[in-house]
Amino acid sequence: MSRLARADFVLLGEKHDNPDHHRLQAEVVRGLIAAGRRPAVGFEMFGIDDAPAIAKHLAAAPNDAAGLGPAVNWNSRGWPDWALYQPIAETALEAKLQIVAANLPLATAKKMRSDGPAALEPRVTRDLGLDRPLPESLSEKMTANIRDSHCGYASEPSVKAMLNVQRARDAQMAQSLITAGDSDGAVLIAGAGHVQNDYGIPVYLTAKAADKRVISIGFLEVDRQKTEPQSYAPPNSDSRLPFDYVWFTPRVDDEDPCEKFKAQLERLK
Repeated sequence: MSRLARADFVLLGEKHDNPDHHRLQAEVVRGLIAAGRRPAVGFEMFGIDDAPAIAKHLAAAPNDAAGLGPAVNWNSRGWPDWALYQPIAETALEAKLQIVAANLPLATAKKMRSDGPAALEPRVTRDLGLDRPLPESLSEKMTANIRDSHCGYASEPSVKAMLNVQRARDAQMAQSLITAGDSDGAVLIAGAGHVQNDYGIPVYLTAKAADKRVISIGFLEVDRQKTEPQSYAPPNSDSRLPFDYVWFTPRVDDEDPCEKFKAQLERLK
């Protein structure tokens, strides 16, 4: 915690449906507050277009963390229950920290899936640094990780679309943290893939705020078949885990995630 307290940006990468991950994220935020820090707290789950609704809700009920989910129509977005995230928001609001809507608008991300980068306004593309091509090595690594995370079921066009969306989301979240973290830095609550320091948000933070210190933590579920830390490294990573720290936790369940994803695909069909 003393090392985290010296960082400008602390990125907390979760598995979305694991309650332990959210409990530990709240614990980290409390630890930073106890160390005298007052960071803004950003959420991947809130798009920048949610900011007015969040501001309106908090103006009427400054400490109402439970009402933040309904204020942005949380239940219509496909995330796990807001109750999992509520303790993080409660910790932030009790300390009067800023809640930051960090991500691309959901409608923009959806449009990118069909239209690609052209769905972004040219000004936004330039501001986020997306007018510069992604280095081939990073593109290959992201592509491999997307394929792996979708258990090989995603088509090549959909993999390319997901790569473009993730790149834009990471760049936007980095920009949101920089903007909100002027006074005392920022913490981000996001999926673990977004906080990887090989191609995720840390890359964009470093490019725009080279003088700031970034620390990423990956909260990872243990796998009984993987008894060495390097076994948890993603493909094409030379057995290195792409985080500054890893915090291992129990699994939500022992169901094969690829079988679960396959069942979801069958329902979609």
